[in-house]
Amino acid sequence: MPAKNSVKIYLEDVYYHIYNRGTGKSNIFLDEQDYKVFLHYLKKYLDQTSEYSLADKVKLLAYCLMPNHFHLFVYQITKEGLIKLMRALSTSYAMYFNKKYDRSGTIFQGIYKAVLVENEPYFLHITRYIHLNPAELTENWEEYPYSSYGVYLGKNKIPWVDPSPVLAFFKEDRRQSSIFSKYFSYESFVEEYPSDSKMELGELSID
Repeated sequence: MPAKNSVKIYLEDVYYHIYNRGTGKSNIFLDEQDYKVFLHYLKKYLDQTSEYSLADKVKLLAYCLMPNHFHLFVYQITKEGLIKLMRALSTSYAMYFNKKYDRSGTIFQGIYKAVLVENEPYFLHITRYIHLNPAELTENWEEYPYSSYGVYLGKNKIPWVDPSPVLAFFKEDRRQSSIFSKYFSYESFVEEYPSDSKMELGELSID
């Protein structure tokens, strides 16, 4: 039986939660350079100014890199966008990692997992779940350097990360009709929502 979320249906104009982890749950980021190299490759394939840009095919809304896994929340514009991004990203980083640590073979636990995100609660809880991941590592998770949370709070600006589809839910005109209307900002939603987003997401969270 295939692993959960390993079978993918690729559609246009849809959102996906993408994740993968190290083989045998081993770490895929061993030092600061590793995190920075992975982010470098994300920029290489998503920044509109890059000659390798896939920005006309897929956009990144949120991310978090943890020692043994990563999360990406993406908007797929064309059917081949996600495949091209993940093939390029996974291959480039694996080649770097193997060369640096003098090893061979796969570093990821099989092919990446992709979950179609189709409704408003899941759409928002995915980003909350992603951004709260570092709480497992540090009390100061809000300042975790390998997450897009700072972009959502306006503290950082990363041209190849687009938080606007999520932040739009917290504008006054959208908030009135939202089930999350009591939260006046994305920050208050992430930090004050009473239940664990992993429980809210069920099958959409990492297995």
